[in-house]
Amino acid sequence: MSFLFAPQPQAVLPIDGLVNTYFPIHRVYGIARNYSNEKVVSKEKGSPILFQKPADAVIYAPEGETLQLAFPMSTENLQHEIELVVAIGKAGKNIPVEEAMQYVWGYAVGLDLNRRDLFINGHPWDAVKGFDESAPMSALKPISRVPDNEPMALWLYVNNEKRQEGSTGQMIFTVPEIISVLSSLYELKPGDLIMTGTPAGIGKIDRGDILEGGVQGVGVIKVKFGE
Repeated sequence: MSFLFAPQPQAVLPIDGLVNTYFPIHRVYGIARNYSNEKVVSKEKGSPILFQKPADAVIYAPEGETLQLAFPMSTENLQHEIELVVAIGKAGKNIPVEEAMQYVWGYAVGLDLNRRDLFINGHPWDAVKGFDESAPMSALKPISRVPDNEPMALWLYVNNEKRQEGSTGQMIFTVPEIISVLSSLYELKPGDLIMTGTPAGIGKIDRGDILEGGVQGVGVIKVKFGE
């Protein structure tokens, strides 16, 4: 097989605790407005709000280091969302809720970055959500090494000031429910990542800001934005 020009490198995330072993990224799905301070009754949930990011929007943020990122183009209202990321390890479609966790390979910490000033209600979110380096993530941790301690706490500090705090117990759609819904719309594949939503406290990022956040039992990421 020959190519007109060199293909772009495969987007990957490393595996926590393994050397030179990587998770190849297929698609990145996102769930919007998925946290509530009160548990929502199932029949009142409606349908989750879904979006996608390009696979190469994912950029690895090594734990214990500060990932340096350029401030994105075409925005003066960049916003942060700390999230639990679910990694899918096998293919499936029309997956029942009660079987959904069998498809989870592991978890990561993710930042869903948004160019909020480009948001126009009723229009596609591509420019808001899907820009370059819009999904910094930690290494993936296999599900077997994540404590079974639901709900998991999430937190985010900006310049050492707490901005976001919550737990996965506040999810309107749980991880199994998200997987089930997604698999009714797309055939999930090994390499898919799902960004599961963010707790309250979404806020603006300024040039020079340092963000540090994490998910209990999964990991921590630290990011600094260029001046």
